[in-house]
Amino acid sequence: MKRIRIMATLVIANMLMATPTSRASLNLLRRAPHPKPNANKYYYSSSFSSSSHSRPSTLRKSYSCPIWSSSFSFCLPPPRSTTSTSLSFHPFSSSSPPSMSSAAAAAVDSAQTLSSNPLLQDFDFPPFDSVDASHVRPGIRSLLQHLEVELEQLEKSVEPSWPKLVEPLEKIVDRLTVVWGMINHLKAVKDTPELRAAIEDVQPEKVKFQLRLGQSKPIYNAFKAIRESPDWSSLSEARQRLVEAQIKEAVLIGIALDDDKREEFNKIEQELEKLSHKFSENVLDATKKFEKLITDKKEIDGLPPSALGLFAQAAVSKGHEHATAETGPWIITLDAPSYLPVMQHAKNRALREELYRAYLTRASSGDLDNTAIIDQILKLRLEKAKLLGYNNYAEVSMAMKMATVDKAAELLEKLRSASWDAAVKDMEDLKSFAKNQGAAESDSLTHWDTTFWSERLRESKYDINEEELRPYFSLPKVMDGLFSLANTLFGIDIEPADGVAPVWNSDVRFYRVKDSSGNPIAYFYFDPYSRPSEKRGGAWMDEVVSRSRVMAQKGSSVRLPVAHMVCNQTPPVGDKPSLMTFREVETVFHEFGHALQHMLTKEDEGLVAGIRNIEWDAVELPSQFMENWCYHRDTLMSIAKHYQTGETLPEEVYKKLLAARTFRAGSFSLRQLKFATVDLELHTRYVPGGPESIYDVDQRVSVKTQVIPPLPEDRFLCSFSHIFAGGYAAGYYSYKWAEVLSADAFSAFEDAGLDDIKAVKETGQRFRNTILALGGGKAPLKVFVEFRGREPSPEPLLRHNGLLAATA
Repeated sequence: MKRIRIMATLVIANMLMATPTSRASLNLLRRAPHPKPNANKYYYSSSFSSSSHSRPSTLRKSYSCPIWSSSFSFCLPPPRSTTSTSLSFHPFSSSSPPSMSSAAAAAVDSAQTLSSNPLLQDFDFPPFDSVDASHVRPGIRSLLQHLEVELEQLEKSVEPSWPKLVEPLEKIVDRLTVVWGMINHLKAVKDTPELRAAIEDVQPEKVKFQLRLGQSKPIYNAFKAIRESPDWSSLSEARQRLVEAQIKEAVLIGIALDDDKREEFNKIEQELEKLSHKFSENVLDATKKFEKLITDKKEIDGLPPSALGLFAQAAVSKGHEHATAETGPWIITLDAPSYLPVMQHAKNRALREELYRAYLTRASSGDLDNTAIIDQILKLRLEKAKLLGYNNYAEVSMAMKMATVDKAAELLEKLRSASWDAAVKDMEDLKSFAKNQGAAESDSLTHWDTTFWSERLRESKYDINEEELRPYFSLPKVMDGLFSLANTLFGIDIEPADGVAPVWNSDVRFYRVKDSSGNPIAYFYFDPYSRPSEKRGGAWMDEVVSRSRVMAQKGSSVRLPVAHMVCNQTPPVGDKPSLMTFREVETVFHEFGHALQHMLTKEDEGLVAGIRNIEWDAVELPSQFMENWCYHRDTLMSIAKHYQTGETLPEEVYKKLLAARTFRAGSFSLRQLKFATVDLELHTRYVPGGPESIYDVDQRVSVKTQVIPPLPEDRFLCSFSHIFAGGYAAGYYSYKWAEVLSADAFSAFEDAGLDDIKAVKETGQRFRNTILALGGGKAPLKVFVEFRGREPSPEPLLRHNGLLAATA
C-alpha cells in the first residue's frame, strides 16, 4: 500500500510488496510501489472467465481533456472533442513558418515533438498505452520548466490564505504527481532498460525541483502565518491538519537549516534517491537472473498440476516451445508464484535447499550486490538525522507517525513475548510430525524444510489441501463476492468499465464505483497477473489521482479519485479460469481495503484526501480489516463456488479453514516481528562503519525472533526492499501497529453480531463514515475513537491469533 502526503511532496522517500505503499514520509511525487510483506500471501490466478469480467480485445486509446488547469477531468462520458485551456506551458505551433533558418526549423521540430508527447497531452485518464521511454526525458524536463515558472509566480504572489497559497500549491503538486506517477507506475509494471535509463536521467532534476519546492521560504512562512493568524481557530480540522503537516514536513526537509547545511542535506537526498532505485533494480535483476531447468519429472515430485503448468509455460517463453505440464521441460524461477509452490510441495529436499539459498542471497554478490548500497543508505540517513537535530533516523521517521520509537519497541516486545512460546511449540510439533512420517531430516529440520512440513501438518491436522481448494476460488467469483461485500458494508456498487480508460496490458481491468444513487464516485484499475520479465513482485495499491475540490472539472464540485491495484498471481494456463489459494484470496481483499480508503474518502481538500496525510502506522488499518472478512461464513460461501460444478464449499471444509486460522500463528507473528525489529535496530543503534556489520545486527536480532537461527550466509537484507527501496524505513513495525487497530475495528462487527445483517450494515456505514471517509483530515486516533467509541486494545488481535492464553 501506499501512503502519501503533500509537502511530503516536498520530501524524498520511497512506495507495493509489496507495492504495495507506505514510509519516513512518502511523498506524492516519489511514489514507488512496494510489495506486501507477507511472503506467504501472494495473489495467483489464471484468467477472468465469467462474462461479467470479460476484457476488451484491444487497448483503449486516451482521449482529450485538459490536464494543466482545474478542469483536469477524470470523467467517464464517451470520448468528446475538447479544446485545451490556455496553456502557457504548451506554446508550440503545429506548422512551420514558410521560411526559417535550420536552427529555427530544429526548434520547431522540437516543439512539435513536445506537443505530441503523451506526458504533456490533455487527457481524461493517463495514456498508459502510448507512453514509452522516449517520452520521459523531454516530457519531464519540459514539465519541470513549466512548474518552475509557476512556483516562482506563486512565491512572488503568495499570501497566507487558502486561494493564494494552498490552492495554487496543490495544482503544482498535482501536475507533477500525475505525470511522474504515470512513468513510475510503468516502471513497476512494464519495466524496460530504456525506461529505467530515462527515469534515472531525469530523476535528479525532479528531486531538485521537489527540494526547491519543499524548501521554499515564502511558502513556509505563509503556512506559519496562517497558523499564527486570528482566524486559525475558525479553520476546519482538516485544514488545520494540512497546515500543521506542511510546517512539520518543511522542517524535516531542511528548510530551517543554514545554507551550507541545506546544500549538504540536498546532496544527501539526491544520493538516497539514486541508491534506493539502484537497490530495487538489483533485486529485480537478481530475481530474473535465476532459472532452474528441470528435465526429469522425478526432481519435482509432489508439485501440483498448477505449478507444473506454470513451470512449463515459463519454459515455453524461454524457447522450449514443446514444453508441457506433463512432460516438461520445466523452468523454475525465484518469482513468488514459482518459488512458493516448490517450498511448499517439492519432495526433493535438495531442490528446496537450492531455491531457498538462491532466494536468501538475492542481490548479495557480483555486480548486483546491495551490501555497499545498504551501508551507504544507512550512513546517509544517519547524517540526515543529525543535520535535522535528531539522534537517529528512526526519530525522523517517527516524527510523522502515531508511535514514538519507544512505543513501537514496546509493542514489538509485547507481541514477541506473546508469540515466542507458541512459535517454539510450533517447531516441536513440526519435528514430531515429521518424525512420525519417517522423515530422515526430522531431527534436523531447517529453513528449507519448515514450509514443506508445515503444509503436510496442516493437511493432516485440518484435512485441508490448498491446491485442492483452488477450484473453489476462481477469480471471477472472488471478485464478485468482494464487490458484493462492499455493497453490503458500504452501500456501493462496482461495475466493469473496460475500454473507458487506456491500460498498460490487455489483462488489466478497469472498474467504476457508484454510490447508492447510481452516481460514479471513483474508478480503479486492477492488474492481476505476474509478468516476471517486466513487472515487480508482490502486491500493492497506489493512487492515480486523488479526490480534490481544487482539481475539479469545470461544472463539477470535486474531482473523483482513481486508484490502481496490482497483484502478481499466476497468469492463465490453458483453458482454466484463475484458481486461487485461500491466502491469495486474502491478498486481494487486503489491497482492496487500501483502495477503498482512497476511493471512499469524503474529504475534498486534495492534500489530505484518501490515503494522503494519514500517519504511516495507521494506513494498513483498512487493508488488514478487509482480510478478516475472508473468514466470515456468508462472505466466504458467496465466493467459494466450484468453477466447474458450481458446488459451494462444503460446510465442514469452512469449519476447518476457520480452525486453521491460528495454525502456526506464533511462527508467522514472530517472522513479522523479526523484520520490524531489525528495521528499528538498523535505524536506531546501528553505527555505520562501526564494529558491527548489518549482518551482525540481523543475527543478533534473530536470537530472540527466530526459533531456528539464520544461516551464517543469510543475506535477506539485500532484498529487503520495504526499508531500502520502499517507504518502511524505521516503519516496518507499522504492520503490527495497524494490526492492533484493524483487529479491534473488526471486533466492533463481532460485538454487533456478524449474523445480524442490519447491525453489520449499520456498523459498516459507521466504518465508512469514519475510517474510510475522513482521510488525513483528522488524526487517526481520533478517527478510531469516533468509530469504536474508545481507544484501541491489543486484545482482539491476540484473540484472533490464538495467542491470548500465551499473554495471560
